[in-house]
Amino acid sequence: MIRIPPLRRLVRSLAMACAAALSVPASAQGDLLVAPTRVMINSGGNAEVVLSNIGEKPATYRISLELRRMEESGDFDEVAEADANSTERAALDMVRFAPRRVTLLPGQPQAVRISVRPPEGLPDGEYRVHMSFRAIPTPGAPDAAAPPEAAPASGVTIKLTPIYGITIPVFVRKGRLEAQASITSARQVRFENQAFLEVDMGRTGQRSVYGELIGKSPRGEVLFSLRGIAVYPEVNRRKVHVPLNAEQAARVKGPIKLEYRELPENGGALITEANLTVS
Repeated sequence: MIRIPPLRRLVRSLAMACAAALSVPASAQGDLLVAPTRVMINSGGNAEVVLSNIGEKPATYRISLELRRMEESGDFDEVAEADANSTERAALDMVRFAPRRVTLLPGQPQAVRISVRPPEGLPDGEYRVHMSFRAIPTPGAPDAAAPPEAAPASGVTIKLTPIYGITIPVFVRKGRLEAQASITSARQVRFENQAFLEVDMGRTGQRSVYGELIGKSPRGEVLFSLRGIAVYPEVNRRKVHVPLNAEQAARVKGPIKLEYRELPENGGALITEANLTVS
């Protein structure tokens, strides 16, 4: 059993409590814990994201805003500011945050304040940026995860230092926006000896959809569930890959029912459903 020092337990509890209060989970990468993992601001206003250092050493993080576009595969493409469209440019212009760099002692939480001031005449719609939290390596600090370096024959040494980070979406919604989702087909596929259920999903309307995908047998037994499934406004359809273990792969065949619901902490309302036959 891994024992967590009392101070670290307190910080974990604080971050998780913040996440629960905001109806979204926390996300961890390396020694950084971030809550919430999604920020939604209607029209204008303020929000906070809590960062917590759950490691044993001080750590410094750089905070910035990025633009990303969803692809139909569900992956994201990074977008340079010079290539931003009008919606993306408006999102960057109206979202402000502070601080932009933080140093956290072990067990120390820090709030990042987010402020949104939509300009006059902003069209109704959903605007989104991605807030990035990236670790800044400590100069001269040894990389404990790196293997001992062998003596180079050429006299040149190259050291690769991994940089850990987390990125979360920040949404600004203006106006009364509607969206509908659909599930059109599903099939089993394999990638590198791992079974997946590949699901084709669609979206229409002026905003994104977000929720949990649940698979059920004809008798209503839950076969799997996968949280955090989003379809963003820049795509009308996307593929979702649900990892399946051996038992699930054997059962997720033939007729099944797929439900796409809001997360339980957001009410669990049904967004869409489909009865499909999986081959």
